[in-house]
Amino acid sequence: MDQAESLNQYIERAIIENWNSDALTDYQGVTLQYHDVARKIEKLHILFENCDMKPGDKVAICGRNSAHWAVAFLATLTYGAVAVPILHEFNAEQIHNIVNHSEAKLLFVGDYIVKTITADEMPHLEGIVNLPDFSLHTSRSEKLTYAREHLNLMFGSKYPKAFRAEHVDYHHDEPDELALINYTSGTTGFSKGAMLPYRALWGNLDFCMKRLPLKSSDTMLSILPMAHMYGMAVEFIYGFCRGCHLFFLTRLPSPAIIADAFGTVRPAVVVAVPLIVEKIIRKRVFPKIQTNGMRLLLQMPVVSKKVKEKICEQVYQAFGGRAYEVIVGGAPLSREVEQFLVSIGFPITVGYGTTECAPLISYSDYKDFVPGSCGTAVDHMEVRIDSTLPGEPGEILARGTNVMLGYYKNPEATAQAIDAEGWYHTGDLGTIDDSGHVFIRGRIKNMLLGANGQNIYPEEIEDLLNSMPMVSESLVVQRDNRLVALIYPDSDEVVNFTPDELQDIMEQNRQQLNQQLPVYSRLAAIEVQEKEFAKTPKKSIKRYLYN
Repeated sequence: MDQAESLNQYIERAIIENWNSDALTDYQGVTLQYHDVARKIEKLHILFENCDMKPGDKVAICGRNSAHWAVAFLATLTYGAVAVPILHEFNAEQIHNIVNHSEAKLLFVGDYIVKTITADEMPHLEGIVNLPDFSLHTSRSEKLTYAREHLNLMFGSKYPKAFRAEHVDYHHDEPDELALINYTSGTTGFSKGAMLPYRALWGNLDFCMKRLPLKSSDTMLSILPMAHMYGMAVEFIYGFCRGCHLFFLTRLPSPAIIADAFGTVRPAVVVAVPLIVEKIIRKRVFPKIQTNGMRLLLQMPVVSKKVKEKICEQVYQAFGGRAYEVIVGGAPLSREVEQFLVSIGFPITVGYGTTECAPLISYSDYKDFVPGSCGTAVDHMEVRIDSTLPGEPGEILARGTNVMLGYYKNPEATAQAIDAEGWYHTGDLGTIDDSGHVFIRGRIKNMLLGANGQNIYPEEIEDLLNSMPMVSESLVVQRDNRLVALIYPDSDEVVNFTPDELQDIMEQNRQQLNQQLPVYSRLAAIEVQEKEFAKTPKKSIKRYLYN
């Protein structure tokens, strides 16, 4: 691997070269400049030293996105310790399990999380540190307590003539050295801890540096959880190392808050999961263009181009009006929304990755985007399809710099995931076209078998169904060789209809949908759900709860 600059060298350089520039801002809150980040990192290093933290020891971080979350993470890696980011949506028992399983020595927690956890359930921790002010919530070490109480004095003694850029000197990481353990959100059972080495983080960062045109003066909006690899790698690590000004949504990111933040921050690149993009399009754009008058205008060749340009500009402004492109990942984008955005010339693209690849496997710039695909293999990675016939769907396999070392304390799962030739088995079904673009059909474990042995991909049926009247989300399940769609209706519209009227609409949807499907994959029934589907932190439906 040709690694000219290590991850921690990238971090060092970003801090030194942007010393007096804005770095991290809690949206509508406090801003830290790069030199502020460096000072806080140095103080945390003093804290680590005084609780006998050694390179390779684990530091867990659990809380909503914030500037101090970012500082805690950067301090951990630049010290040579191993970061264990924990999704704040996990419940107390899951947090306790991950802290204990990872053998974390310290735990940083947000103010929301600290109210739910129990220190006694994590007996091996040296201490629990509050993210908002880095105060000690729990300390089981006299040295740690003393260091925190005298931290400013110790910092002043170490740097009596002020802390300056030339003092920034971080842990020299090796490519295969363990950088972090990321516990997958998982939709089936217990999460596994993916061991990601520095080379995997570097591989993602190096690709972004070469392929995403950001400048140090640009702004980024961090919406996705930083404990999820997609948000961490692209929004956080890349943005920081590029010298950008990062904004964090510290509250639950509702559609209204996100829309306001886009307008204020005006990010240079938007990184999003499909749910965010689809809600903006379905709620703010489709109602304006699906009128009879607008449909008529769009059918007139001369007028249509101007109308589409106007619509594209309005959509562009909804994302802040300055983004080079909108990158969607983490789950499939609705085909209807994707086709609409492509038709108006909007800079949309879709990437693909997994936690185990930190996360990037494939991506294409919007200028090279092929509708329905999720790009071509990223730098440092190769992708192939495990199938017997050309063009036949098979498991997507990935190999290269970004692939994890394995699952922590789980050699059996590691052996199942990474074969003897180094190929990571994603568990996703897909195809690759002649130009190298990857097309995903669905998860292998989600594939259903028809009565006559036909392969049925529920995600493809759901994609069609989600574009139909009154449907917000759907899930296709199999019951006694019959396909049944579970529907969560549009919450804004459902109040205008009686239960019987709603059922009539769904029956019309079923009949219309079945006309588009092969006989073996047609729906026998649609059932309306009263509650929204339970989801993982990346907003995928927890299928196992409904099968």
